[in-house]
Amino acid sequence: MPFLLPKIVTQENAMQLQKEGLLNSPSLQLIDCSALKDFDSTVLTVLLAWQKKLLSEGKSISIEHAPEKLKVLAGVYGVAVLLGL
Repeated sequence: MPFLLPKIVTQENAMQLQKEGLLNSPSLQLIDCSALKDFDSTVLTVLLAWQKKLLSEGKSISIEHAPEKLKVLAGVYGVAVLLGL
């Protein structure tokens, strides 16, 4: 079952979301961004932390339904390849 990102991911909820995801690491192999509408670059921090955790377990994340803005941000920050975007 995929891990569904919330509609909003900003500095206000990023740390809580990161912790939530790390507690549910098996579901992080597939991250569904279909609800994600309002976000800033902190979402990349969350995704990278999850990717790091999974890589340490010999796994990786797969992101589906990524909004174009997320792809652009990942490209600007140079992490698109790391996140498979």
